[in-house]
Amino acid sequence: MSKLEKLTAVKGMNDVLPPESARWEWLESKVRALMERYAYRNIRTPIVEPTSLFVRGLGEVTDIVEKEMYSFEDRLNGEQLTLRPEATAGVVRAVAEHSMLYDGGKRLYYMGPMFRHERPQRGRYRQFHQIGAEALGFPGAELDAELILLANALWKELGLQNVRLELNSLGQPDERKAHRAALIGYLEHHTDALDEEARRRLHSNPLRILDTKNPAMQSIVEAAPRLIDFLGEASLSHFNAVKAILDANGVSWRVNPRLVRGMDYYNLTVFEFVTDQLGSQGTICGGGRYDYLVEQIGGKAAPAVGWALGVERVLELLKEQGGAIPPVCPDVYAVIPDMTTLPIAITTLERLRGHGVRVQMHGAPVSGEGMGSMKSQFKKADASGARYALVFGSDELARGVVLCKSLRDGSGMQTEHRLDSVSEWASALQFSR
Repeated sequence: MSKLEKLTAVKGMNDVLPPESARWEWLESKVRALMERYAYRNIRTPIVEPTSLFVRGLGEVTDIVEKEMYSFEDRLNGEQLTLRPEATAGVVRAVAEHSMLYDGGKRLYYMGPMFRHERPQRGRYRQFHQIGAEALGFPGAELDAELILLANALWKELGLQNVRLELNSLGQPDERKAHRAALIGYLEHHTDALDEEARRRLHSNPLRILDTKNPAMQSIVEAAPRLIDFLGEASLSHFNAVKAILDANGVSWRVNPRLVRGMDYYNLTVFEFVTDQLGSQGTICGGGRYDYLVEQIGGKAAPAVGWALGVERVLELLKEQGGAIPPVCPDVYAVIPDMTTLPIAITTLERLRGHGVRVQMHGAPVSGEGMGSMKSQFKKADASGARYALVFGSDELARGVVLCKSLRDGSGMQTEHRLDSVSEWASALQFSR
């Protein structure tokens, strides 16, 4: 029989293995606790959505829709489906479909995988993960500011440094229309300096040209008409109110007039949190207001604002900055010298787990009989990171006790605990957490 080919993961779609997965769990727990303090509630939407949701919501001429979506036809009914490239459109679809705003605005957050077909590189993968917060049904600038303050609070919780906030306002559709006409007119006089992508977008989506990463076009972009100069009184007032709240809370910011974001659904405030420590993938969180998306997707018109962060990028930045993430270790490691003691050992360990103690039991080796030598078991106990080893020796068990040996303070101190009073000594085994 020929050897089967070894299967591997799809390029750009990565396994998250222990102990790295513990870093993800730590980040997610920090997010959940923070969202609870800000009264945001969890929402979970499908990974697969109708393709039309993203075409209608993100914009037909965006990079995501044109080049990056994983789309396919359902073989059973011919429906056009897409693996979600982002989550906001799906959240809005769910809110509209289930009439969630009938009794007032909602604050929601999500976590999960997204999919885009692009060249994998550091901080940019084909399956990537986002955490996002959305506030729907609230028109005021105070919600724009609240979302920014929420993200800023998360950086503090994680211990991240040197993350700067960039702001802009995209105004309202009529203001963008006037700016668009001026921008096209300006760019038409500089077509020789535009790259192929910019020429293609000149009349379909000229605002995205301002977000180009092509160094040869930077001087052209810098001299282009600025959208902020086309904003009316109401849009400027909204933007100034956001900045005033951030100032009052000591949050530093700078206006970036070229900040436009990659989706067509934004209006008024847009923002990004940026770092210089991740190379070209320096944006770790971005978002803004999208007051027209709910109606665009088929719901009753409602204002909304939100953001999403890239989990892989945030974890990468934590590594770059040497951020300490507490290791996930068992409190105790059970050393079992004799197979005959297994029944009472397992019963005791289950009782300890019932009292909240994190327990790892030694397992029999792949080859050979028995549980392995005491030396090898203690070596495994030390490598596990456990604070204590519980030794279930036959002599101790005959006396109704288990031996507890300290592994972390260098003392090697040994004590005995009675098997019939687990509840009295269980808490002493736990790490502070």
